[in-house]
Amino acid sequence: MAAWTALPGLAFAQDELSSAPAENPQPSTNSFDVRVEAPEDIKDLLERHLQLQRYRAVTDLEDTELVRLMVLAETDARQLVGTLGYFSPEIQVSRSPVSVPPTTPTILVKVEAGLATRTAQTTMRFNGDIASSPDADAAKMRDSINQNWRLPAGQPFTQDNWDAAKTQALRQLVARRYPAGKISYSLADIDPLAHAATLTLEMDSGPLYRLGELKVSGIERYDPVLVSRLARLMPGDIYDQRKLIEAQQRLAGSGYFDSAYVLVDPASDPDAAPVTVQVREAKLQKVVLGIGLTTDAGPRASIEHTYNRVPGLDWRAVTKLQMDSKTPLAQTEWTSLPDADNWRWVALARATRLDDNELVTDAQTLRFGQVQIGERIDRSTYMQYDRATVTASGTASTLNDARLGDGSALSLNYGWTGRYFDSLPFPSRGYGLGFDVGGGTTMGANRQPFTRAIGRWIGIAPLDKGRIAMRAEGGAVVAANDATMPATLLFRTGGDTTVRGYGLRDIGVTLPDGSTGPGHYLAVASAEWQRPILSAGLPTEWESTVFMDAGNVADSATALQRHIAVGVGAGARWKSPIGPLQIDLAYGVKTQQVRLHVSVGFVF
Repeated sequence: MAAWTALPGLAFAQDELSSAPAENPQPSTNSFDVRVEAPEDIKDLLERHLQLQRYRAVTDLEDTELVRLMVLAETDARQLVGTLGYFSPEIQVSRSPVSVPPTTPTILVKVEAGLATRTAQTTMRFNGDIASSPDADAAKMRDSINQNWRLPAGQPFTQDNWDAAKTQALRQLVARRYPAGKISYSLADIDPLAHAATLTLEMDSGPLYRLGELKVSGIERYDPVLVSRLARLMPGDIYDQRKLIEAQQRLAGSGYFDSAYVLVDPASDPDAAPVTVQVREAKLQKVVLGIGLTTDAGPRASIEHTYNRVPGLDWRAVTKLQMDSKTPLAQTEWTSLPDADNWRWVALARATRLDDNELVTDAQTLRFGQVQIGERIDRSTYMQYDRATVTASGTASTLNDARLGDGSALSLNYGWTGRYFDSLPFPSRGYGLGFDVGGGTTMGANRQPFTRAIGRWIGIAPLDKGRIAMRAEGGAVVAANDATMPATLLFRTGGDTTVRGYGLRDIGVTLPDGSTGPGHYLAVASAEWQRPILSAGLPTEWESTVFMDAGNVADSATALQRHIAVGVGAGARWKSPIGPLQIDLAYGVKTQQVRLHVSVGFVF
């Protein structure tokens, strides 16, 4: 029978590895081998971090030294297992005998974990301004930190969980009002017999911080006032890390700067902490070439030129030329620097041609006004001139009908858009709402007043499996029957982003010759069920979807409910680097045809 060595305080048992040595033992380069028998998570931890592993390669290790290492291994293993929340484990360390000199002894570390420790209670204390301030916002922060504590009673206690919970609480403390906040005291009191952890955390917020003046570096090419107006960080504002990040994103995404960094030093004066803004300016001019493909318009190529500071004006000019077989476009848009309230002057000139296989609409638009683009809400007020000339396309007959959309008009308009999504461009919940209202007069010999309104809504709600996306759009143009409204102010629908299963602008008012013209009223609705495509049980960058769209265009509100065009189908979504790629196969119930629709991007 093999002989065993016993050490005080440790239980040793004969290991299966102590059976007779192999007939042809292979020499080992290690002084000993280590074997761990334990639950998988504990086994992985010990195999990677047990200090005993470090001495395996010591070739001249004496037997007495090995015995000492085995004693230390029990303490080391107990401490490592404790980081996983097991504070009463049974640990056995044993060594196999060596009957043939070349055979390498094996140290067996066997662990029975016992019951896991769970959090019994947490006591959280606050010092500094967050504790003494009468401001309701300070009390709200205390409540929020308590409510979001990651180790409530009953949760498994591990070292990683304890560290993560403290980190999260500190991150929440310093995110707003208190950038100099810190954890002044923490204690995890473990009762091994009860398998319970009593936690104490003390957080010192320090003083309340308010923003001071902006200190800008790196601005040479552009007007320095641009930084403060884009950042929108006012002296006296309470410190808010989220607002600093948003300011940084506005600067970097403005087109004027290639990069931007916005910082507040916690060691600065809390009553007026200077805001350091470092920017790297973009070039004055930029040219972007693009190619694409849509099922509505086919292959597409574009060229866009941006001049960030037009000499003599300091305005930005963006000129774009888009070329495809159905919707070619030429446009130039000039915008001023934002004012103190983030309003910009805008001047736009655009010429388009739209060929929908029945009618060709050549349109020109001139616009001048102001626009305010915010984090969630955009507003615009503008004067606009529209002109459209409509001719027959292909084999369609020529009509002399006011409903074609030949005409011109001058209007005054107001637009508002609000976006309340959790994230863009891949929202998983939230909604968007927008509307445009305007009024004016048609031009030419037969001048007639008109009003125009259009509203749109999209809502995304999470489900147990995926989410449902719904959208609705409605519009109306109120004018005399003989008013020659330009086609660009009237409505047609159908295509990739409206009613799928129908071609571009296939849905409209039926003209006397059977072709489709624009109408004065529009209604569109859609419901779509989006579900993640799983791989090995985990969501991928792909989603599947089933949907139903419905819509109509008419010359009266009551006629909208007649002959509604319905499309149903299924498709796939991919989270591409430039936005959602949508691939849909849809069946048009009215036309009894199947169409493929492909589009990229989330726009609202």
